[in-house]
Amino acid sequence: MPDAAPQALPDPRRTITVYLICVFALSSIFYTLIIRDGHLAAAHGAYVFALMWCPGVSALITSVIVRRPFRALGWSWKWRYQWASYAIPIAYATVAYAVVWALGLGAIPDWTKADAFMRFTHFAGPRSIGMFLWIAATITIGAWLSVISALGEEIGWRGLLVPELARTTTFTKTGLISGVIWTSWHVPILLFADYNNGTPAWYGLSCFAVLVIGINFAFVYLRLKSGSLWTGAVMHATHNTVIQAILTPLTINTGHTKWFIDEFGCALAIVAVIVAFLTWRRRADVEPTPAAAAPDAAYSSAAVTVLTSRQAES
Repeated sequence: MPDAAPQALPDPRRTITVYLICVFALSSIFYTLIIRDGHLAAAHGAYVFALMWCPGVSALITSVIVRRPFRALGWSWKWRYQWASYAIPIAYATVAYAVVWALGLGAIPDWTKADAFMRFTHFAGPRSIGMFLWIAATITIGAWLSVISALGEEIGWRGLLVPELARTTTFTKTGLISGVIWTSWHVPILLFADYNNGTPAWYGLSCFAVLVIGINFAFVYLRLKSGSLWTGAVMHATHNTVIQAILTPLTINTGHTKWFIDEFGCALAIVAVIVAFLTWRRRADVEPTPAAAAPDAAYSSAAVTVLTSRQAES
């Protein structure tokens, strides 16, 4: 069947404004609940899960308000890009932690999580095999289960915000602006709850900001290159899993380790700058064209992905 008659895309600046009002207004409910308790584990993690879905719900609300088609969020699944999204966080996180361990800034391995896994599964084999099985289960099953919560953020950040920014400005500015917004969204629970690793707030926030803005360039590149928000969901889930559930628990504190590891230490922040630079060098692949950036660009069911991202391949 032929596509429906093209319609005008809503003005991107209005869409972004409505979206940001929605996401911070809705998130404030769960900021309050988490900060009141002081812990991310409040309500058995239900508040954090709800907070992570605020960007996605806000994107859906915004789409209704401005009459932006839901399909423009980028629901297509592209295996090539999903595997890249899965591998990239494993690579940059492993490099950062390997340097920490090699320099003696942290030691390895802490057996706590592996021993707990062995008790839970009643595994009676060698301890080293138990460690391997714990890591394998976490990086596969754990990471893909984490997509459920990561998707809540990614429908918003990469599904709506990034392609709308890309319609108004360059890849570089899209990466910086969306990275700053993504960082800012985390600030209340970083400063007023326990989303940190015990370093001074100024230090933790600085490292976290550099990390998030840096890796965001890879998030933006993959979203625009693939036309799929699932790249963000997979990359986000893998990032959380490999750092929070594997590498940080594996690392033994040698005195000042918390200053170097996790999302609030300098090791990942430094590696993130490298990730940003390497991605930025490929920006020509996804730099918006004038036609795609026009506020009154038309879309149809066949063209909507092209008009909301610079998709280079099918």
